[in-house]
Amino acid sequence: MFIDKLALLLTIIGALNWGGIGLFGFDTVAFLFGGQLALLSRIIYTLVGLAGLWCITLFFRTDEEHGHAPHTA
Repeated sequence: MFIDKLALLLTIIGALNWGGIGLFGFDTVAFLFGGQLALLSRIIYTLVGLAGLWCITLFFRTDEEHGHAPHTA
């Protein structure tokens, strides 16, 4: 599903950004888009947060909903 892949991509971008903050004290989103309080940065932070919330739903889906064959024992 397209939205799942988009949400995963945004979540990965957010994770890499947080990794950069934690390891190097460098916020890539803020650097690229005009600071943490710049409108574009805040939009990106919001989209990453919403993507993270969407990814929570992946924990509660069945294999059939993902398009995978069911597991057999």
